Formats: sequence, structure tokens, C-alpha cells
Amino acid sequence: MYFIVDDDPDDQELFVEALQGLDEFCKCETAFNGQDALDKLNKMPSVPDFIFLDLNMPRMNGKQFLAEIKKAKTLQDIPVIIYSTSTDKKDILDTIELGAIYFLEKPNRFNDLTKALSNIISRKWQ
Repeated sequence: MYFIVDDDPDDQELFVEALQGLDEFCKCETAFNGQDALDKLNKMPSVPDFIFLDLNMPRMNGKQFLAEIKKAKTLQDIPVIIYSTSTDKKDILDTIELGAIYFLEKPNRFNDLTKALSNIISRKWQ
């Protein structure tokens, strides 16, 4: 199962479509901000395989959410991939320091997104 945290419904829809293009049977959950994501994660019977996390969101942004889940025993080991329009080196360094395993700049083309997601989900993360 994949969990997408992004405040833009269009981005969520494209992301889910790209993942389902790679695996038609994959299950995707979504949240619109960090607080929404925490609430949903705490109610899920099992943790997702990956969390794809946008940075710029209302209520609780991506960095705040990442810091929160890394404090929680049941959530801290979920691999988090940052998925953002930001290209700021500080954002990249901050999120890696907070525990993200990868930083993906949002591609402009759907095919590029699908290719990037294929590489991410097939990779063996340590």
C-alpha cells in the first residue's frame, strides 16, 4: 500500500494513476496535509510500504509531518519519499536529515513521473 500526502487533489490523482499504471492492484491512500495524514495513519490496521510526501501544505507541512512520524515507534520505519516542486538544496538536506530516504522533484510529464515511481518502488532500500 502507498500513502500520498499532498494538498493538491490533481497531483494526488495523477500520482495514484501513475502507481496504478505500474501495478493495477496497488492500494493507495491519500491525505491533504500532515495532520490529516497522521490521523489516518493512526487508524490504519497496517502501515504503508511507502509514504510520498509533499512539503508545502497547510496545517502541518511536510517537514513537520516527517519530524512527527520519526518520533512514533509504529511509524518511524516507513520509507518516506519527498515529492515536491521545491529544488531548494536546504529543503533536500533538511528532509534527508529528518529521515526521508529520497527527494523527488515533481516531474512535469506523466511519463517521467511513472518512470521515477517505477525506479523508486523497485529499488531495494536499506
